[in-house]
Amino acid sequence: MASKGKLVCLFPGQGSQSVGMGLDLYQSYEEAKETFAKLDQFAGRSLSQLCFEGPQDELKRTVNTQPTIMAASLAAWSCYQKLNGPKPDFVAGHSLGEITALAAVGALDMEDAVKLVEKRASLMESCPKGAMAAVLKVDPEVLEKITLSVSEEFRAEGKSEAESTVVLANFNSRQQLVISGSPEAVKAASVKVKGEGGKAIPLPVGGAFHSPLMEEAAREFSHLLSVCALKAPVCEVVQNFDARGSQEVASIKEKLDMQMRSPVRWYESVEYMIENGADTFVEIGPGNVLTGLVKKIDESVRVFNINDSESLKATLSELSAARV
Repeated sequence: MASKGKLVCLFPGQGSQSVGMGLDLYQSYEEAKETFAKLDQFAGRSLSQLCFEGPQDELKRTVNTQPTIMAASLAAWSCYQKLNGPKPDFVAGHSLGEITALAAVGALDMEDAVKLVEKRASLMESCPKGAMAAVLKVDPEVLEKITLSVSEEFRAEGKSEAESTVVLANFNSRQQLVISGSPEAVKAASVKVKGEGGKAIPLPVGGAFHSPLMEEAAREFSHLLSVCALKAPVCEVVQNFDARGSQEVASIKEKLDMQMRSPVRWYESVEYMIENGADTFVEIGPGNVLTGLVKKIDESVRVFNINDSESLKATLSELSAARV
């Protein structure tokens, strides 16, 4: 099936990790081996060993999850490039994946990308206690009202601003949202979600990611980001902060700076790319979370995943057939 539409490359975030990620590509391609070696060197520790051998308990710690997912994704990207994968018209990444996307298209050099992700991961792991819950079967507008009402009720009871915080943190698809905030406020909002006929599933995280409770961590991340030299990317980067694309360095930096304390506007990002001509999405790196979400957002687009040598070859052959 010929495709005249635009191509998007997507890079996964936390939750896509699995023991063994990247190993097949490492064993099959010199490029993957070189990428892992460079990233290990920049990190000053063996991210590759964590990717390939785990153990699972270590891999799911935020401080390890984020840099290893980026390492496996960039290794897959190096193989995609080596085999002349078509150049994307857009790139985007979910949360942590945004930094991977910026490194992939030359906006960040690899060493800075590793430093940023290592810092971000350690800040997020050590941030004040918080909670998150996935919410299904409740419209974003309804959930927005629920979180506002909980915060207002808590404040009226004399609770502090931090204790009263609960916000929408991830707009993954219209049917799959995530709330984030203080453990008590998230719990209270989850009860109200049930009352609206929805479902709230607590997530196994210890922090209130993508909420105002990340303010202090975000400030520290900001210091490090300010000394990183960003360059103009080779294609449009669609960012979580406002679900809009840019190739302008100052704007990209500003939006990345806001990302940790702001919601991930994923379905709006995907809708933006589709409205601007995208019809093919390739997820590069471990798992298939993002292509699953893309299909929920719009069933008509084509999706592919690249996480080992088999999926790499299969995807490239489909893409070249589609673009003849």
